[in-house]
Order: sequence, then C-alpha cells, then structure tokens
Amino acid sequence: MKSESRRRSLGTSPQTPAATGSKKYQCSDCGKSFTKSCHLKNHERVHTGEKPYHCSQCGKSFTHQSALRQHRRIHTGEKPFDCSQCGTSFTHHSALQQHERIHTGEKPYHCSQCGTSFTRQSALRQHQRIHTGEKPYHCGQCGKTFTYQSVFRKHQRVHTGEKPYPCSQCEKSFAYQSHLLQHQRIHTGEKPYHCSQCEKSFSYQSILQQHQRIHTGQKPYYCSQCGNSFTRQSHLKRHQLIHTGQRPYHCGQCGKSFSQESYLRIHQRIHTGEKPYHCSQCGKSFRDQSTFHSHQQSHTGQKLYVCRQCGRSYTHARSLRKHKCSNIKPSALDT
Repeated sequence: MKSESRRRSLGTSPQTPAATGSKKYQCSDCGKSFTKSCHLKNHERVHTGEKPYHCSQCGKSFTHQSALRQHRRIHTGEKPFDCSQCGTSFTHHSALQQHERIHTGEKPYHCSQCGTSFTRQSALRQHQRIHTGEKPYHCGQCGKTFTYQSVFRKHQRVHTGEKPYPCSQCEKSFAYQSHLLQHQRIHTGEKPYHCSQCEKSFSYQSILQQHQRIHTGQKPYYCSQCGNSFTRQSHLKRHQLIHTGQRPYHCGQCGKSFSQESYLRIHQRIHTGEKPYHCSQCGKSFRDQSTFHSHQQSHTGQKLYVCRQCGRSYTHARSLRKHKCSNIKPSALDT
C-alpha cells in the first residue's frame, strides 16, 4: 500500500512489460519470449502454419500483414524506396539496403574459412558450400547434385528440353542465354575475340584458342596408337578412324563408306553433279575445295609444293610426285 501511495504522490503508474523490457509472453512450442501478446500470436503462426492474410490478386497467403503489403507491390508496381545515390527504386527496404552497398563498398558478411567478404548474407551462405562441399540441389532425373540453385535449374533443361531464349532473327531457341548471345553474332557479324599475332578476329573464344595453336605450334590431342598429335580434338577423332577402320558414313546411291562425313559429302557430288567451287578467272567449276585451290595456282603462278631435297617448287602435288625426288612427300608452304 505504501509503494502504491508513493507512486500516486509522484504521479507515476505501474510500468508495462514493454516499458521495462521484460518478455512475459512465452511461446509454448519453442520457448521464445515476446514483450507483446500480438507479437507472440504472430510468431505462433510459424508453428501452426496459419496464413490469414490473402492477396486478392493472385491468392497467395501470408503469415504477417506486413508481408502481404510488401507482396502487393508486385501487382501495383509500387517502389517506395529510392536510392539517394543513383535514383534506383525498390519494392522492399531490405533490397534498397543491399543495393546501397554497391555505392559504399560495404561487405559486412565475412567467410570464416578464407576471409572473403560479401554484400549479402545469402551470397555468403552459397560461398560457404565451396568449403563444406554441400550440394543441396538434387536432380530427380539423373541423380546429379548441385551447389547452386541457378545451376540446378539450368541443368534441368537437359531433361525437359526447355529452350527459353529465342533468337528474334531466325527463330532458333537456346537453353542458355550465353548460347543465344553467341549465336546472335552470326547475324550481327560481331567478332569480339582478336588474335594478337595476326589480328584475325573470331566470334567465339574457343575458336580463337584453337586458332592460336597455329602460332604456338601447340598440339594437345595425342593419338595413343601412333603418337600423332593434333590441334583439335575433332581432328584426333577423325584420325583415330584410320586405326579402327571404321567407316560410319555411307553413300545411299552406291553404298560406298567413308571415315569422315566431309568425304561422303564430296563423294555425293559425283551423283548429284554439284560443283560448288567456281573459278572467277576462267569460269571452271570443281567438286572439292582442294582441287579448286590447286587450279587457282595455275592463274596466280603460286607454287606451294616444294622438294625438300633440291628446293624446286611446283603448282600441283602430282607434279612434285613426278619429280625425281618423288620419294619425298609433298609439303605445302606456310602461308
């Protein structure tokens, strides 16, 4: 009674749990405590799964009213949070905070294993899988596992055949955006990869790398049968057919078989009469490119076939073979 009368004389009233900082509202499921009963009720929905707040646009349900309000901005397009540095707007305040780190350079999330820092906690969690080896995304089709959800989603297109990236020029579609961007260079003529040795340009980095082996002399693909080496894997595979004797390409007209598809195509021109290589000097046409090039040398006077013993040069390989040093195989000069 004395303490109550003293409070009255001082003009004070009993303090609420919120004012004192005490948390008298406890969750019976997990033991968490809250200063307000409404906060406890909101929390209990985590355990009950109750989602009483429904979106009238798409029917999605939410545990908290604040989450519903944020969600509605997807439909209204409202972006109330503006970046003071660049003016970009965001639907959620948390997204703005993450964005602002681009300007400040702040990376508050640090990896305890290697010290790498990140602007977002989610990026740190993904990074940590490098150290733990965790691959939480499993493919139900083939059993492969993946570290990142984005890589997993791309992988699934192997099974579904989905090609969500269409080319606006020719209606071809691609499973990956990177493949579409590469393909579009066919239409634009863009060749962003330049050779520092001869200034040739290429549409694809892989083709530049193959080309550079002309300058370096690198031949990384070796035949286990005879030791021959090649600049490209496709050339090695073609060569290996010599050892296996395999001739998988068959002519539908006469039944002849060939080790390489290009040989079959050239052969088929015997039946079709096609001669796609035309000489602009004299109008003659040829079935295959090698014969066409040999013919052009008759106009240019260029002699690519040289005898290694005496140095004499010839326009055609057959002329070198007839030469008295015919035991030496013809070799084309580097151009």
